[in-house]
Amino acid sequence: MRNLNSASGPSVPQSATKPFIDVLSGQRQTIPPLWMMRQAGRYLPEYREVRAKAGGFLDLCFNPELAAEVTLQPIRRFGFDAAIIFSDILVIPHALGRAVRFEVGEGPRLEPLDDPAKVGALAAQADFGTLQPVFEALRMVRGALDPKVALIGFCGAPWTVATYMVAGHGTPDQAPARMMAYRHPEAFAKIIDVLVENSIHYLLAQLEAGANALQIFDTWAGVLPPAEFARWSTEPTRRIVEGVRAKVPDAKIIGFPRGSGAQLPGYVEATGVNAVSMDWTAEPAFIRERVQSRVAVQGNLDPLVLITGGAALDRAVDNVLANFSQGRFIFNLGHGIQPETPIAHVEQMIKRVRG
Repeated sequence: MRNLNSASGPSVPQSATKPFIDVLSGQRQTIPPLWMMRQAGRYLPEYREVRAKAGGFLDLCFNPELAAEVTLQPIRRFGFDAAIIFSDILVIPHALGRAVRFEVGEGPRLEPLDDPAKVGALAAQADFGTLQPVFEALRMVRGALDPKVALIGFCGAPWTVATYMVAGHGTPDQAPARMMAYRHPEAFAKIIDVLVENSIHYLLAQLEAGANALQIFDTWAGVLPPAEFARWSTEPTRRIVEGVRAKVPDAKIIGFPRGSGAQLPGYVEATGVNAVSMDWTAEPAFIRERVQSRVAVQGNLDPLVLITGGAALDRAVDNVLANFSQGRFIFNLGHGIQPETPIAHVEQMIKRVRG
């Protein structure tokens, strides 16, 4: 493994400010800051090399040196404006004593929390000792990053994490969690409450370890009807933001309620996030008028056009910039980069964004 501080690829200019944080603080940047969700991942040969050494996926997440190394790989190669710590949204269930494993080609597997009796036995307090490797990795990355590059910590939103905990795996429409929330709302609310409280402590510990900003990933928010979206996505996120800011008043927090569409303005108003991330289906005029007029926005290139490359990628990048770069904006994908994405296409995107 190369030294954590070694560099190859684009150099990042020294600066006392971080463009990514400046946008979250309300300052529009002429050239929008740029990073990618899942930027440390399987599309990079250097990641695959470390991943093969690590053993299981959680072994990689909980090895501070290896997690720091893969967090820094895309920064070295591409010179992004932000690094996001390499971890997973399911480390909180793991720290709550729920068995979590990752099957190759199948995604996460957990013991299902699928009836009220099982929920009654759910631990209230996570064992944060098991998460110390994440905090150590954050400290290592912070020490290795150029001062201009921001470091992002994150957690899964309670709704999305609960969908995996209830079903025991991902499902196309998260029906098991939705049904449990309808049938047993009190039991489901207990899962959410436990996740809210432990997520607050987890995010605060990430800030203490060196994160400059936080993102709350609500990947499955878009499957919820409006009333349930307000109850199970917006309100728990609001409580997390409030809980973090009770200790760190100026904490910079991005929400990503994927697929939420017309719910975004209400989500922004209720949660108090500094920015929202948009998927590629977001309607640009609506976002500009109802969301970007109030907070920064982040997104929203379709990951499939990044795989496509060529003229289609140039047009798509130009379209995202035309839609959002006149306001507070962070360029990103509408969801995580896909493993089959050619590195040359990432380089093409960066060149196009930065002109």
